[in-house]
Amino acid sequence: MYLLYFLLWVIFNGNFTLEIAVFGLIIAAAIFAFSCKFMDYSIEKEKLLLRKVFLFLRYCGVLVKEIVKANFTVIHMILSEQEAVEPVLVSFHSDLKTPEARALLANAITLTPGTITVSLENSDYVVHCLDESLAEGMDSSIFVDYLSRLETTPAKK
Repeated sequence: MYLLYFLLWVIFNGNFTLEIAVFGLIIAAAIFAFSCKFMDYSIEKEKLLLRKVFLFLRYCGVLVKEIVKANFTVIHMILSEQEAVEPVLVSFHSDLKTPEARALLANAITLTPGTITVSLENSDYVVHCLDESLAEGMDSSIFVDYLSRLETTPAKK
């Protein structure tokens, strides 16, 4: 957060000189101290946030990879001379604790081609899948693994 305050100071000034840098360091320190004292912010929270940001970026990378894989699977289903697809509704329970993680899982399922989250109540999901093959292992997918790790990431001391 301190670096963000300093960076904003430099951007708002429009140029970078030694004087602007020194005043920016002092003002950023004052704003950071204010944030820590009056806004319930701490360096430990910042460390935890940084650890979670890198894990979240890895999650986003896995999400993109899974979307691409599912695209090829659905394209193969459409173009093959296979019998008609058999849509299926799948219900499962997730052990994710926070509503944010549950919503991210529902969105990941919906973003993946061939699947749509129909309902999410508490930790119970109902998902429409284009075919039974797309429904396999949904309750223990890599998305659930990454999101549970995001929930339980401890701060390093």
